[in-house]
Amino acid sequence: QVRPVESGGGLVQPGGSLTLSCSVSVSDFRTYNIAWFRQAPEKRRELVAAVNWSAVKIFYADAVKGRFTISRDNSKNLLTLQMTKLKPDDTAVYSCAAARGGSAYSIPIEEYKYDFWGQGTQVTVSP
Repeated sequence: QVRPVESGGGLVQPGGSLTLSCSVSVSDFRTYNIAWFRQAPEKRRELVAAVNWSAVKIFYADAVKGRFTISRDNSKNLLTLQMTKLKPDDTAVYSCAAARGGSAYSIPIEEYKYDFWGQGTQVTVSP
């Protein structure tokens, strides 16, 4: 069973920074597309950032471009989301998701294409 585990959430002031990590215990981590989704209260879950298995393709939602950076370390089975210039609108539960395979030159952006999900970690941006 592939089970992503998130860590690094917390409370931060507007303008601050936070780094989220996602560890995936699987032997062939390098074959998985990995993504960060978030869901704010009373809102639909949305894709924040994703990196495909080959690391050739990276996606960022418009709302986070220039502020968030996604990266993967295949040697550690680790996905990281560096978040800077945080805003109150970034407040949400952030979840890591994984999907195996696909083209080396494309990246899944639809929620339903991700088969494995973590429990999520809360990020709160407030004075």
